[in-house]
Amino acid sequence: MWAQLRPTIKQQGRRLVLTLTLISLLFGRALMRVWQLVRPSVVFALNVLAALILLFEEWGWRPLSNLVAQLARFPLWAAVERRIASFPPYGALATLVVPSGILIPAKFLGVYLLVTGHFVTAVAMIIAAKLASTALIARIFFLTKPQLMQIGWFRGSYDAFVPWQEALFARIRGSWVWRYGRVMRWRANNYTRRTWLELRPRLAAAWVDLKPRIIAWRQRLQVIAREARERTAIAGGRLLRRLQGPGA
Repeated sequence: MWAQLRPTIKQQGRRLVLTLTLISLLFGRALMRVWQLVRPSVVFALNVLAALILLFEEWGWRPLSNLVAQLARFPLWAAVERRIASFPPYGALATLVVPSGILIPAKFLGVYLLVTGHFVTAVAMIIAAKLASTALIARIFFLTKPQLMQIGWFRGSYDAFVPWQEALFARIRGSWVWRYGRVMRWRANNYTRRTWLELRPRLAAAWVDLKPRIIAWRQRLQVIAREARERTAIAGGRLLRRLQGPGA
């Protein structure tokens, strides 16, 4: 009986293998067709994402880190930075999580305001919390980088990521879109600087004219406030004598 069934089983097996092979080929061709259709959109989205990361790197991460670095002029802040810089490797790694943890309540409050209809306030709070956490993380990373590089897996990940990042950023910086964006940024900066130089003398002259008026208004307000305090003291004294009675 086995001898009779064996050819049939082999034939069915060959048909099954052939059917699976054809299905795999058709599925592969369909995937290739779909990829060819979506590939431009995916590549465009990745380029936009990379450009945003580069924008954040040049106009977000570094400026925010430099801004927080200005706080080192205050002795207490400088002492805190020295303490953070002295942390051991894994202590330094844990410190990077602290800014996000501190500002989580502010982000939750922003989400609550967004749900309750306070859109502008919610967006402003979320953006402010994000900028604050990013600024602190950037500064802490700068302070703790030597300690972080003592962690093997962190150093390996960093050494693998940075060359890829630099190559990608170099490619983006070479694109005409990025070059045009930098030209527009340069023009905007020049326009802002030129406008400020033109407005500065006018503002200074306006301040010279307005300053005596402000001083006069302030002196008048001081006189009014002093007279109001004197009248209040007199009225309070009269009221107190009435409450005490004639025999007081």
